Amino acid sequence: MKIGEGGNLSHSKRGAVPVNAGFWIRLGASLLDGIIIGLPLYILSSVLFGDGNSRVSDAVALLYGLLVPVFWQGFTIGKRICGIRIQKLDGAPPTIVTMLLRTVVSGLIYGLTFGIGSIVSAFMVGLREDKRAIHDFIAGTEVVYASPAR
Repeated sequence: MKIGEGGNLSHSKRGAVPVNAGFWIRLGASLLDGIIIGLPLYILSSVLFGDGNSRVSDAVALLYGLLVPVFWQGFTIGKRICGIRIQKLDGAPPTIVTMLLRTVVSGLIYGLTFGIGSIVSAFMVGLREDKRAIHDFIAGTEVVYASPAR
């Protein structure tokens, strides 16, 4: 089965391999996560604390990004809707260590480069054949189209 024939797998000598997700689908998943998780957190934080940018909502958003992919086989809500997921390079679901590297360590690098690392990552996902960003290299991950349920 090839892309466009109803699936998201292509064939190689190793058998069916997942297809890496590109920039736009990953951006869409992030936007959906922001709307579905971030907006309610902002509203709840505004009501409870009088400030939409409270540390509580930041902590909950961080925990969402770290833990949901670990317990939900590489998916977040936005990624599930878009049909993509995070996986380790060997195809295994991400672990907590993987997600800490992907989120916290890469976040520090992006911050230390004043956002330039984020821009470079966006170009990497858009232009590289393997569609991996800086945080994917740090954590040894890739974002792929999820296999259809059997």
